Amino acid sequence: MNRLGVLLVACVVLCSLAAPARAQKVPGQSVIDLPTRPGVTVRYLALAPAQPKAAVLLFTGGAGVANIPDDPGAGYARRGNFLVRSREYFRAQGLFVGVIDVPSDHREGYGAFRATADHAEDIAAVIADMRRRAPGVPVWVIGTSKGTISAADAAVRLPRGKGADGLVLTSTITRPAGRNSGPGGQQTVFDFDLDSVTIPTLIVGHRADACFVTPFADAEQLRGKFAKAPRTGLLAFSGGSPPESADCEALAAHGYFGIEREVVDAIADWILKN
Repeated sequence: MNRLGVLLVACVVLCSLAAPARAQKVPGQSVIDLPTRPGVTVRYLALAPAQPKAAVLLFTGGAGVANIPDDPGAGYARRGNFLVRSREYFRAQGLFVGVIDVPSDHREGYGAFRATADHAEDIAAVIADMRRRAPGVPVWVIGTSKGTISAADAAVRLPRGKGADGLVLTSTITRPAGRNSGPGGQQTVFDFDLDSVTIPTLIVGHRADACFVTPFADAEQLRGKFAKAPRTGLLAFSGGSPPESADCEALAAHGYFGIEREVVDAIADWILKN
């Protein structure tokens, strides 16, 4: 090889090393910006299996901000919220998966908006879009931590046909965070008329959850509030990896750290047996 050829090869190698790594495209994945209320859009991430058996709409905890990029790679939110980082486990069970982000008029976070009619309207629009993309299968809403407020809001406010076909609450907010916790900090799922819920409902908890607003001790009482649900269940888990976050954050027992697949498989099994 002559000198010019050597220089060209070196240039190609150096340029490839200098180029920023691009996120690997995930097959069967779409990012949808959906109009919901007048002037408002909601972004959600959809993951489609080959043949959907059911669909699940996932609500992250905290402020609810999922920060879904235009083209999420496989590494998106890998160490984030339990439901979001476990999305591929749900899809592996044959579930069409939706991960919902905050609406365009609440980009900084839901706050007290989680328990409102407008939030339920946004959720109804996403559920309708999921039904168009995965026709003929039931749609379940699944929330974790503060995401349980959103899931409960949808279950209570939305009628059959417009709302979900089933409800799953994981690491459920059953106790208020306190007066200085900011907007929505006083909200719990017990604020809703849970007796009005008429869809199958599953409660999921970790026996070692040390988050003060989601104690496992409240799980059985919570299950008993769904008196009109045609079917209720309680899944209790133990074990996992040593925590790498605070008690109320994702990488602890509160977020099923280290047993994500076990938890998702059990939830999917319960849903598909309905």
